[in-house]
Amino acid sequence: MPKKAEEKRLSAILGPRLLKLLKEFETVELEDVDFDAETLELELPPDLLGLLLSSITPAAPAKPAVPELKRIKFSPPIQTYTGSIVDVRLGATKKEGGTRSRSIVIGGEENPPFYIFERPIPHEPVVAYDVFDTRISLPKPILNQYEDVLEDPAEWAKLCVKKFGAEMITIHLVSTDPEVKDTPVKKAAKIVEDVLQAVKVPLAIGGSGAPKKDPKVLEKVAESAQGERLLLASATLDTDYKRLAKAAKKYGHVLLSWTRIDINNQRLLNRKLMDLGVPKDQIVMDPTTAALGYGLEYSFSVMERIRLAALHGDELLQMPMASGSTNAWAAREAWMKSPEWGPRDLRGPLWETITALSLLLAGCDFFMMMHPAAIKTVKETIRAFMSRERGELSKIADWVRVKL
Repeated sequence: MPKKAEEKRLSAILGPRLLKLLKEFETVELEDVDFDAETLELELPPDLLGLLLSSITPAAPAKPAVPELKRIKFSPPIQTYTGSIVDVRLGATKKEGGTRSRSIVIGGEENPPFYIFERPIPHEPVVAYDVFDTRISLPKPILNQYEDVLEDPAEWAKLCVKKFGAEMITIHLVSTDPEVKDTPVKKAAKIVEDVLQAVKVPLAIGGSGAPKKDPKVLEKVAESAQGERLLLASATLDTDYKRLAKAAKKYGHVLLSWTRIDINNQRLLNRKLMDLGVPKDQIVMDPTTAALGYGLEYSFSVMERIRLAALHGDELLQMPMASGSTNAWAAREAWMKSPEWGPRDLRGPLWETITALSLLLAGCDFFMMMHPAAIKTVKETIRAFMSRERGELSKIADWVRVKL
């Protein structure tokens, strides 16, 4: 018989037996066997060697059984509240007694900010572009956007509407301050009339902050723009709020009730205005916006407390809230040159954006802002919240490693 055939025959006979012995005893001992050789070779056919190796290789430990997770449907807790925020209409169309192309309604909430799993938000928060009646010192990132129109508030307002799509404009009559230009009351009213002619969006009118001059200026503006339903900014505890309350009632405007980050003073001023006959739907509250890094947490906590108190039935606080988010540019981190802090053209708008978005989540309904990029970001975020837009989970952390 050929050698290969003999090896195959012996392998077939001995292989299974030898494998059985190894499995049972793990060792095989040969007794009374003498080997007289210089070299001993043990040659095993490949198929037998494979059987031997597989028999002595320890089996992989069994994986522990993973218990199947129980799937439970999550149902968010739905609450009801005893109070709600009043609707406040800004601007008036021809049908409503004004000349605006549209009016804007803010407020109306019956639940905390964007708790849309409880009930929908009735009106989208609004952003107004800030415009000044005279050239002022502005950080370079903002100056680059408006440099050609800084001397003409009407043209400035038109630029905001036509180029950036502004849905509302705030005119700040800073030149009326006796320490600036001391612009006469009649001239200030004429500036507002010019802007009303230049654009057809609703307007908010801000004073200069001069406590004695502002009530006179805003009263005249209210008279000359009767029926336009302007937002007059603002009535405060240390100015002649009675004069402003009378003007708002007589000429059909909305009054901004401004206090310094104090819920008790906000309640007090609102009560005084209501006692003078100003209805809740002609009042918007401004509890003061402190910028990111300069007290933002105080503004947030006060606004949040105001909104929750209103929803729980406090009638003195059931008005929409406003934020002067442009205040973010007063923070030096927003505009100072600093290589360590990154480019100002990006840093400044981010500072304004974060300030506004923080207060949006506290319940603000109306924002006064300046930089177009910041405004665009805030408006897109508002619309995403309103539409319950879902992001892609796979990309949720991409911002962590983004390069600018």
